Parts: sequence; C-alpha cells; structure tokens
Amino acid sequence: MNFYLYLASLYLGLVAAAPQYDQALDSQWDQWKAQYEKTYEANEDSWRRATWERNLKMIEMHNLEYSTGKQSFQMGMNKFGDMTTEEFKQVMNGYNSSGLQRRTNGSLLHEPLFAQIPESVDWREKGYVTPVKKQGRCASCWAFSVTGAIEGQWFRKTGKLVSLSEQNLVDCSEDNNGCGGGFIDKAFQYVKENGGIDTEECYPYVGKDSYCKYKPECSGASITGFVDIPSGQEGALMEAVATVGPISAGIDTSNPSFRFYESGVYFEPQCSSSELDHGVLVVGYGAEGESGKKYWIVKNSWGEAWGDHGYILMAKD
Repeated sequence: MNFYLYLASLYLGLVAAAPQYDQALDSQWDQWKAQYEKTYEANEDSWRRATWERNLKMIEMHNLEYSTGKQSFQMGMNKFGDMTTEEFKQVMNGYNSSGLQRRTNGSLLHEPLFAQIPESVDWREKGYVTPVKKQGRCASCWAFSVTGAIEGQWFRKTGKLVSLSEQNLVDCSEDNNGCGGGFIDKAFQYVKENGGIDTEECYPYVGKDSYCKYKPECSGASITGFVDIPSGQEGALMEAVATVGPISAGIDTSNPSFRFYESGVYFEPQCSSSELDHGVLVVGYGAEGESGKKYWIVKNSWGEAWGDHGYILMAKD
C-alpha cells in the first residue's frame, strides 16, 4: 500500500513540476517557431515554450504601459524569445569593460570648452555607415563595434565606404578572446600594429573562432591611433560624434527590455553605466518631434530583424 502511495505522490509531483501552458497561445507558438526556423527535442521544447511564454507576457505588460504613456518605447517578440536572460548574456554579449584596458594605448579625448555642435547628427545620411550586420551566436560584438568606427573614418578619409572584416579581428586579435568576448581598445590596437584590417569580401564572417588568415593584399583600411572618450561624459561623446563620425561604445544590455526593444526612445531605469557587456556603434543623435526626448542613434550587430531595422534610439542626457 505504501508503495502505491509513493508512486501516486511521485506522479503528482511530476505533474506539478511540468510547465503549465496557455493553450490559447498554441498556434502563436507554432507560428513563431516556423518564422525563426526553431526545432527542439521533446524535452527542450517544453522548457523553451515556458520561457517564450514568460517573455511574451512581459512584452505585453510593457506595451500596455506604453499605451498609457508610462513607457517611452515599445517591445516586440523576436528571435530571442526562447532564451533566458542568463543564456542570452553568454551567447550574444561579449564586450569586456575592465578598466585594465584603459590608459594604456589610447589617448583621452578632451572636450573643447566652447565647441559649436549641431542639435542633431546622423552619419547614415552622409554615407559613413555600412548596412546592419549580424554577429550570430558568437560574442563578437566588440569586433563589429570596431569595424563600424574604422569604416566611418576610412570613408571620411577616402570617400569610399568599405565593409571591413570582423572575422579578421575574431581570429587574429590575440589579446582578445574571439567568440568568447573582447576589448574594443585592444582590437583597435591590433589594427594599428598589424598595419591594416582585411575587407569583409576577402575575409568573410563565419561567426566562430578559427585560425588567422589575414592577407596584407586584402587590407581595406588602416589606422594610426585611437582616442578614448571619458566614461560618463555625454558632452564629450556628443562632441566626438558631431565632429569625428561614428563612435565605438560599450553599453549595458543585461535587462530583457533591451533584448526585445522594437521602437521609441529606450530608457531603462535599471541600466548600468559601469557594468557594460555589449559593444555597439553610435552613429548620431537627435530628438523626437513632439515629445522632445533626446536620443543617441545606435547601430547594433543583431541583424535588421532586431529593434528598429537593426538600430535602437537610446535616451540621451
């Protein structure tokens, strides 16, 4: 009798532990998997569905607040819907922001006291910015941030927009960890010491670590140095973006609100200014017409399907 009671208790425990789904979302779940070509084993499908539902409900709650004016941006379900926050950090981020990389190679930018700079700038309109790229499941954001900045400066110098190779940095920047993450400064230093960086066409991106295949004859750009902007000084960043061009930056993307950003001016109260985990490219700044909310125009490396066609407007000042 005790044996049967034990089996019954075990069964009830398993039932209680199994994820409880909202059956009304069955077709939406199937459509989402088909849209992003997601396939799972039976056991994985169960907990992926549970994760997806939690993310979907979070997005819907946020957008409800947006509709009542409590939020300045909208969120939307995307290809990251089945990932937990911890999993997402391991796979999609990769910017190392340790202070050890600073004050060693790059000089510091000093903001002019009476600089006259425009109220808005968008370097995409001037031809400085290549199309949005996609890092895939490789924590190589730091490489995309660096190539974006050099692409802009090379266009400024030559008038030619050349897409540069992130894979070159992933494979050859030995002071960084490839798909395991890296430092922006150390990537710039590699390009400087190496005498150049190959073009995307010659050294295409594969999204995984490999051996270095740099070819000097394929070099698409070179640099003579780089400058660090003091952390937390938005005035200095604004001056640099206005007068220099697209700028590499590190940001905090640990909150799920960033992962599911879709439109509007992104403002996250829990966003950190010191715990930075993702490298991006600041390509301009401006303000919304009616609300007057100021923003930075930021290019990401998660493909055009993410955010606002691959971009995000982040709250400024």
